[in-house]
Amino acid sequence: MKLIIQIPCFNEEAQLPATLADLPRTVPGFDQVEWLVVDDGSTDRTIEVARAGGVDHIVRLTNNKGLAAGFQAGLDACLKLGADVIVNTDADNQYDGRDIPKLVGPIVDGRADMVVGDREVMTIEHFSPLKKILQRLGSWVVRQASQTSVPDTTSGFRAYNREAAIQMAVVSKFTYTLETIIQAGKLLVATAHVPIRTNEQTRESRLFPSMWSYVRRNGVALFRIYAQYEPLKVFMTAALLAALPATALWIRWFVFYLEGEGAGNVQSLILGAVLFVASMVLAALGVIGDLLAAQRTMAQRTFERVRRIELQLGVEPSHYEPGARPTGHAPTTGADSGAATGKTGEREAVRL
Repeated sequence: MKLIIQIPCFNEEAQLPATLADLPRTVPGFDQVEWLVVDDGSTDRTIEVARAGGVDHIVRLTNNKGLAAGFQAGLDACLKLGADVIVNTDADNQYDGRDIPKLVGPIVDGRADMVVGDREVMTIEHFSPLKKILQRLGSWVVRQASQTSVPDTTSGFRAYNREAAIQMAVVSKFTYTLETIIQAGKLLVATAHVPIRTNEQTRESRLFPSMWSYVRRNGVALFRIYAQYEPLKVFMTAALLAALPATALWIRWFVFYLEGEGAGNVQSLILGAVLFVASMVLAALGVIGDLLAAQRTMAQRTFERVRRIELQLGVEPSHYEPGARPTGHAPTTGADSGAATGKTGEREAVRL
C-alpha cells in the first residue's frame, strides 16, 4: 500500500520547510509514504526548498493556474505514481501533519473512500466571528447539496482512496474543497470526517485578501456549484419567487377592476405580466440546466473511464519532475496499483 501526501504550493519557500517537517514518513497500514509538491507557477525558490526538504515528486505548472487546478494536477500525478491513498494538505502549515494517521484511518479500515479533516472552526481563535458564521453557513449549504454530513466543507486537509480520486473531476477555477464534497455525495464515494488539530496562523490567506473578498468569492463559488448540481431546484425556486408577486399584483388589479377602478391600476397588471414572464424564463432555465446536468454526468463518467484507461496504459504524469529521491520512484501503472490493492488488471478491464 502506498500513501502519497500532496502539497499544492505557490511561492511557499518560507512556509514549506515547517510544513514538510510535520509530515510523517511512516503511517500504519502503508508500506510506502511519499511526498509530492505541486508548484503552481512559483517565482521564488519553492522547488529548491522542496528538493532540499526531501520531497519525492514534483509537478511543476508553467504558470499560476490557481488552487483548484493545482489540486487536480496533483491528484492526477498521484494516481499515475501508483498511490493507493492520497492526502492533500496546505503548504502554509495550517494543518497538523501528525494527524495524518487519524485522517487516513477510516480509509484503511474500509469505512470510507474520502475523509475530511474537521478543524472545528468555532474553536479557532484567529477566525473572526463573521468568518466562523460564514464557514458554518457555507458548510450547511454544501451539506444540503451533497447530502453528506461533513461539518467543515472548506477544510483542505483530506484523504482519498484510489477509487474516489479516480472519480474526482474539478472544474471550478477557484477552489476544489466544496465541489469535491458535492461530487462525492453524488457519486459512489463514501465520506467521513475526523477532528484534526491546526497550527498557529503563520500568514494571512492569499486566497482571501479581505473579509469582503472572502464573502464574495465563497458566495459566488457556492452559488455556481449548487446551481451546477441542482439547477432545477435553484431556478424553479427563483421562478416561484417571481411568480408569487406576479400573482399578488394580478389579484390586486382584479379587485380594483371589479370595483370599476381597473383602468387606474393598470400598472399592477403590467408589472405582474413582467414578473410572470421572468418566472417562465427562470423555469425554462431550470429545465435546460437539468438537461445540461445530465450531460455533465455523462461527461464525468467518460472522464473517469479515460482516466482508468490511462492508468492501465501507464501514461506518465503531466509536468512531472523527480524530487530529492528519484531512484525507484518511476510512475506505476494502474494495473500495478490494482495488484497492490487487491484489484487485478482483468477486473479493471471489465469495468471499462
